[in-house]
Amino acid sequence: MKDLGSQVAYWDSVGATKRFTHPVNFTWLTGVSRKSRVLDYGCGYGRVMAELNEQGFSDVSGVDLSPALISRGRQLRPDLQFEVLKSPPTLAHASASFDVVLLFAVLTCIPDDDAQRALVAELVRVLAPGGLLYVSDMVLQEDERNRGRYAAYAQQFGTPYGVFATGDGAVCRHHDITELRALLKNLDILDERRVDVTTMNHHRSKAVQLLARKP
Repeated sequence: MKDLGSQVAYWDSVGATKRFTHPVNFTWLTGVSRKSRVLDYGCGYGRVMAELNEQGFSDVSGVDLSPALISRGRQLRPDLQFEVLKSPPTLAHASASFDVVLLFAVLTCIPDDDAQRALVAELVRVLAPGGLLYVSDMVLQEDERNRGRYAAYAQQFGTPYGVFATGDGAVCRHHDITELRALLKNLDILDERRVDVTTMNHHRSKAVQLLARKP
């Protein structure tokens, strides 16, 4: 149970080879200016950044704690702005620096409650008033395999229900939807939708997406 707020060692080794698949619902961004300042927090190798750029967003940047994933992103898309996050969740940006922040499959990689709250607070800080936070993350699964993992890990470590270890060394968290809504309590939730995704280890799973606005 070390370094669960970041797990850099995992993301710089096995995790750097993964493929990420959470879909971007561009209908939620229809009314957003393509010149908006957009940040992808936990950008990985830049898949979402590339999709945003292809949709006409011209001011897109991404940060990630893994130098290996950032290196992979720069090789794939040298035209995009990547930055290694040195002291997560702290961002080297002034308050109100962004109009849109995306947080895709990041909370699942941060099992600790306090670390999650600190991250969301930092993202709210850098959002401009009226700015959007777009979250996509994993909800509790109902299948036997996942329920077994949740129970085993809770018994071993007493962590929040929904935390588990993957076979290749990551510690992840699936959320009760009320937990995710509570994290966004200082924002106005505009929309919510359920989606099916393929996980980084190739399982089909349930996820939720939330769109929230900073007052």
